[in-house]
Amino acid sequence: MELYEEFPFHDGEKTMHKLLQIPMRDNPTQPFLTPYAANTLTRSPILALGALDSKGRHWTSLWGGEAGFSRPVAQGVIGMKTIINQSYDPVAEILLEGRHDGEVVKAEGAGKMVGMLAIDLETRSRVKLYGRMVAGALQGTEEGIGHVQLVVKIEQSLGNCPKYLNKKHILPSIPQPKLVTSELPLPQAALDLVSKSDLFFISSSNQEADMDTNHRGGPAGFVRILQTEKGTSLVYPEYSGNRLYQTLGNLITTPQAGLVFPDFETGDVLYVTGNTEILAGKSAAELISHTNLAVKVNIEAVRFVANGLGFRGEVGEYSPYNPPVRYLSTEATQSTKEIEQIPVQLIDKKIITPTIGRFRFRITDAQKPGLQWKPGQHVALGFKDELDTGYRHMNDDDPKSLNDDYIRTFTVSSRQDSPASSEEFEITIRKVGVVTDFLFKHNIRAGLEVSLQGFGGDFFIEQNANENVSFVAAGVGITPLLAQSKDLDLQRFHLFWTIRADDLALVSDTFDNAPGLEKRTMLFVTGAVDEDSVAWKRLNTSCATLCKGRMAKSDLEDVEVARWYLCTGNSLRNLLVGWLSGKEVVYEDFNY
Repeated sequence: MELYEEFPFHDGEKTMHKLLQIPMRDNPTQPFLTPYAANTLTRSPILALGALDSKGRHWTSLWGGEAGFSRPVAQGVIGMKTIINQSYDPVAEILLEGRHDGEVVKAEGAGKMVGMLAIDLETRSRVKLYGRMVAGALQGTEEGIGHVQLVVKIEQSLGNCPKYLNKKHILPSIPQPKLVTSELPLPQAALDLVSKSDLFFISSSNQEADMDTNHRGGPAGFVRILQTEKGTSLVYPEYSGNRLYQTLGNLITTPQAGLVFPDFETGDVLYVTGNTEILAGKSAAELISHTNLAVKVNIEAVRFVANGLGFRGEVGEYSPYNPPVRYLSTEATQSTKEIEQIPVQLIDKKIITPTIGRFRFRITDAQKPGLQWKPGQHVALGFKDELDTGYRHMNDDDPKSLNDDYIRTFTVSSRQDSPASSEEFEITIRKVGVVTDFLFKHNIRAGLEVSLQGFGGDFFIEQNANENVSFVAAGVGITPLLAQSKDLDLQRFHLFWTIRADDLALVSDTFDNAPGLEKRTMLFVTGAVDEDSVAWKRLNTSCATLCKGRMAKSDLEDVEVARWYLCTGNSLRNLLVGWLSGKEVVYEDFNY
């Protein structure tokens, strides 16, 4: 298996980590096109692309309309073929040097940088890509549209979380572009588009080393417009995310960005480029309410194009993570409508190991009966009322709270089989941070009510008739299986589970709650084993296959199954994907 060096964080990212007191961690960015990235790319109907023009300005465009227009064409190389507006698309103009005669434009030297984000808003899946242009061509027509082809060599890929992605069903559409303006100030129609937008796409770069294109989403109106004598600026809050701060790190080294705002109903599109300012702590709170981290984009150039998109979007569900709109301090006081939240009460907890516990919640809102979820889904819970202590410039006692929305996602580990269980759900979690630490310490008799933001996810184990499947879990990665084991034919199921010796009580608990599973389990125990412990003695009398030490490729080689399901950490998952090359592998990307 080919080995790749990990990407170090660059100086701008390190500066952001230091500013926000983020603990040291590995950079999960992969230096190649991962299988997950390739699959997400192929399934995504939209691709956001970023590039730098000859003046060093950043621009972002949106291509696509239906899944499959962009896909891998060779190892580490992707190609795309779609219809765009030929005259006003800034990224096409940059990459193809303004040509629309169908002639192939080949890259010179290393090739122009291209930041990309493949995104499927309907399934809330996305992956970031970065590469260098290889070649491209644009064949224009008299109607102002063009057939574009582009080939890019991928140098980086990274899966991103579903937070703040508002669902939309994308449909292809033929653009009929008309340039409304390329001058400042922005017309009212362009300002209205920004004001009603619940997302935009942003491109940034670490000078000329690499480039990043990503999504920002929230409630409609989360981007605020600031107009002063100096011009027009856009201000948006940076919500809590994966804490990599790749976009903001770029804005430290290169304070420039290109934004694009699509109108999914009309096909209108606003392209914006400008210089940027990062505001943290007090400076952020003074500009935009209830915010500890924000970005201000001072607009330098624009293109506002009517009917310039090659797609439309039908509005679906809003993200349960969206906070209320946060207004500028210069705006009149406005009553904000909080996102509807459902109260749930902690009614029971069981500490299984010193760091793993099971917590049961009951939906207490009598007006919200019959909430549905499926085995394998996750629940988003909000703990802000319990843990948010209000604004502090730098909180040395709890530095993570500086930009923490206290919304956490946990896999639901219980089923919803009967009316008695329809209003209750369980989560089985490891104590790893401020929220989980709070739950472990909380006295159940004191009562606790938190907000249920919603259920989501689709990590479902599919097993057709007479079909063998395997599941690989690491530690509490067993949780998606806990609620689904009853739906499986365990005689045709294989579980490979790696677990710390300190967590063996979780294995015993799982076997007690899933009869028959132990017979289908190969357990890999790492760390020092206390052979006199109750948990180890219990496992020694079980039907599970016990192995002391780490899982190896040879442990999986002779297993013939229809597909493999993985729920592990990033490092082990990368190993497994390599070991299982050529097999059908299903996993969720948890780099958030």
